[in-house]
Amino acid sequence: MRSRFAVALSGLVVVCLSVGSVATAQNEIPRTPSGHPDLSGTYDISTLTPLERPEELGAQMALTDEEAAEIAERQRQRRATRSAPSDPNRGAPAEGGTVGGYNNVYIDNGDSAFRIGGQWRTSILIDPLNGRFPPRVDGASGRGARTPNPGTAFWLEDGFDAPGPYDNMEQRPYGERCMVGFGSTGGPPMLPVLYNNHKRIVQTDDTVMILTEMVHDARIIRMNAEHDPPEIKKWLGDSIGWWEGDTLVVETTNLVPRPGFRRGTGSMAVIERFRMESADQLVYTFTADDPTVWTAPFTGEYAWPRSPNKVFEYACHEANYALQGIMKGARLLEAEFRGEEPEGVANPIR
Repeated sequence: MRSRFAVALSGLVVVCLSVGSVATAQNEIPRTPSGHPDLSGTYDISTLTPLERPEELGAQMALTDEEAAEIAERQRQRRATRSAPSDPNRGAPAEGGTVGGYNNVYIDNGDSAFRIGGQWRTSILIDPLNGRFPPRVDGASGRGARTPNPGTAFWLEDGFDAPGPYDNMEQRPYGERCMVGFGSTGGPPMLPVLYNNHKRIVQTDDTVMILTEMVHDARIIRMNAEHDPPEIKKWLGDSIGWWEGDTLVVETTNLVPRPGFRRGTGSMAVIERFRMESADQLVYTFTADDPTVWTAPFTGEYAWPRSPNKVFEYACHEANYALQGIMKGARLLEAEFRGEEPEGVANPIR
């Protein structure tokens, strides 16, 4: 495992240290009494920059100022359109259509792309050089993105009593169950999502805590410690940290078989680096390696600007009404598929 990480990180360490020294000279970063950079504070990690780079951009890592401004303007126009009053005389959605999910009030995914070292980035992923995930291992069973439900009890096509993805609540993804944040917002790696993108770091000499706004995840990083035995699995993995100069390095292993980062598995290990580019911006870099899913590790990085905001409670819990609605909706689809009345009237052909 470490040999693959060593290859992926060998050039990255030099870049981080050289850029960090320049930033320190330009804008003195706060430090703790022990002399380490003081990462404590709140950060807003929302960004319009995608995780993977659009294929047509190839190895282009940076945007021009004009291109970045165009992305920001498109977002501004999109929000203005979505914030316009609805037509009170509009009709019902077309059959088979959707009434939509969150409206513009709830979406907070940033106003622009992010910038590191004065460079607007085209993607969070930077290695492989095309800014996309490396090839998958033949036969890999990583889950990847979910296929949207077509609105039917498709699982009953194999028989009226065939098992399906909504047979019990423990089959549902952790985000639906409010166990961890969806979109790997709690990580590792920690990624921006559609809304609630604040992080709160509390730092001491022996422990670093990262509170994630989305679904109240709290990552506990034990400094200068050894990993727990491999049989001890945790929702967010087992994270240990150490300082390399002014960079906080965190290694996470011992993930549960289906981690919050849906593309990976319990075999995944992640190295994260936290460095202050300036007093007002932290740069977060991660390298993930799961040899059961990908043929090589991959690396990403993006900016965490400091924020004056506070992290408030995200009151999500496993027994909330939305999960009940998901399960009940599946029962109604099954009744429709079998030709039963929604109230459960027996199918006369059975």
